[in-house]
Amino acid sequence: MIDYAAARLNMVESQIRPNKVTDTRIVDAMLNLPREKFLPKPLRGIAYVDEDIPLGNGRYLTEPMVLARLLQAAQLRPDDVALEIGTGPGYGAAVLARIVSTVVALESAQGLAASAGRVLGELGIDNAVVVEGPLTEGYPRQAPYDVILLSGAVAKIPSAIEGQIAEGGRLVAVVAPPGEPGRAILIVRIGGVLSRRIIFDAGAPLLPGFAAEPGFVF
Repeated sequence: MIDYAAARLNMVESQIRPNKVTDTRIVDAMLNLPREKFLPKPLRGIAYVDEDIPLGNGRYLTEPMVLARLLQAAQLRPDDVALEIGTGPGYGAAVLARIVSTVVALESAQGLAASAGRVLGELGIDNAVVVEGPLTEGYPRQAPYDVILLSGAVAKIPSAIEGQIAEGGRLVAVVAPPGEPGRAILIVRIGGVLSRRIIFDAGAPLLPGFAAEPGFVF
């Protein structure tokens, strides 16, 4: 029998705290949320490993450290409305929901969306809603958002998603153009202008639909 509480504590003490995550709200959320419940039963034994967990069909559960550092860079506020793009099984949405006011969790895969909604409901997380739709378009119906989290790497952030950042809003993502190392970036909208900066080097699997478009060949 796996002691999941001990595994959670070990994840926080060995993966989260040593990697410059000092926001106690994020630490507490990850310490108390049962990450294993967001995974199919055959994968629950590896719920707390320090790597991306494959879910099939090219989807992954994001490595805990990468998620925590992205959320810390987003400087979450209690009254924020957040959009998570590519929520997968819903764990990122659950962590966000412990800290911000409202979470819209966008997922394109029907099975993952259904699973995420079910687990969030079972955990009594009522300030996060899972919606289905194309990931590359974001979710303009509820835009703009104070925080946008992309749960997976992208070759480039689509302008449609950047346009959904509110004034003073923050977007965090891992950007990995072809042939280049992945880097976590922070985008902030101030005075209508988007500014960008690299936060840290990070590897993550590409989200479906976010690969680079083939270039022209002459």
